[in-house]
Parts: sequence; structure tokens; C-alpha cells
Amino acid sequence: MKKTSTHQPPSVADIHSVLPQTQCTRCGYPNCLAYAQAIVNEHVPINQCPPGGKQGIEKLAALTFQPVIEMNPENGHEGPRTVAYIDEDWCIGCTLCIKACPTEAIMGANKYMHTVIEDRCTGCELCIPACPVDCIILEPVHSANADGQLPTAWDAWTIELANSALQRYEAKLQRQEQIKTQQAQNQVKALTEKTKDLAAHSLITDTTVLDHKKRLIEMALLKAKQKLEN
Repeated sequence: MKKTSTHQPPSVADIHSVLPQTQCTRCGYPNCLAYAQAIVNEHVPINQCPPGGKQGIEKLAALTFQPVIEMNPENGHEGPRTVAYIDEDWCIGCTLCIKACPTEAIMGANKYMHTVIEDRCTGCELCIPACPVDCIILEPVHSANADGQLPTAWDAWTIELANSALQRYEAKLQRQEQIKTQQAQNQVKALTEKTKDLAAHSLITDTTVLDHKKRLIEMALLKAKQKLEN
């Protein structure tokens, strides 16, 4: 009689818990959670996370009962942990790197010099292509060992750092969602006020034109309400 396998497939949470949470997108997905979902639901390969490196592949292989395979070079290569630095002499204060940073590791304001909070930086590299003046560089966090080698992947990263990075990333997403909700609420309020007495808000007296304007505003109001519901 054929023996039935007792292996239980891993959950998305299981897979997500062993990813480094750099949110670098090098796996081909917008964040670590999306990659975990793709592994579980779409059975995508487990070798697409350069920050996790070989050790990360081994962790995923153990969870998914798959063989350990080489890193897919199309997604990048395992390397030392790095931190971003901003050349303050060249920074123009555009805030694009701040918007690109998934873990809110960059501080600054529009037209003011930016700086990187080193212990928050995951070395994701997303700030580099965002910078229009090429003033961001990456430097290794650790020194080389006696053999001249730099620690890579989980030898240079910890679960505590991963959890901290994830918390900051989720906090950023939450704030962005709150801002979107507030903007939608403000839009609904403004459009609702206009529909109450459109003629009072316009110099147009032609009733046909006013009715057309009202229909357009009502359509915009409907879309704004749908944004709130979603």
C-alpha cells in the first residue's frame, strides 16, 4: 500500500516569517508578503530572494519540502549587508528617496538635506534609482573577517532586525492608507456640499449646463465614496 505523506503545506505566514523583510522587491514582487503568497499560492521558485541568500533558500526548502537550489541570477546575487549614505553636498532635498524607502530610514523635508538612519536601513537599494542626482551610495555594514570575507545573508542579518523592518514597513503602509482615507473623506464632503446647491457655486445660469455639471459631480462623488468603501 502506498504510504500517504504527512507533510503539511506551509502557510503564507510560515513562509513570510523566514523572509528577511528588506522589502527590496528584487524577488519580483512588491514586498516580502507578496512573495510569500506567490510561493504558497502560485508555487513560484524559492530562489528569488538575494537578501536571504543560500541560507534563506535552505529555510524555504525546509518549509516547502523542496530541494535546495541555486539563487536565480535574474533576481540578483547574495552579498554583504549594506547601508545607504547620502552625499549631503549633492542632496537637493527632493524627498524622492524618502518616498521610496520602505522602512522610513531616511529623514528630511522638501528642499532640505536628507540623511539616513543607519539602524533602520535594510540596504534594499530602492532609494538609489529614485535619486535624480545620484548622491546615494551603499557601504558594507560589517568589516571583513580574517579571510577577507564579508558576512552575507542571514550571517549579516538577524530575525530581530527583520521583525523591526517589518514593523516600520507596516506602519508606513498604515499611515499611507490613513492619508488616502482622509483625502477621500475630504473629497466626499466637498462634492456633497457642491451638489446641495450647484447654482450658488457657479456663475453659469443655463439650467441644461448646470444639470450636466451636476451629473458629472455626482459621478465624481460616487467614485469618491467607492474609494472609501474599498
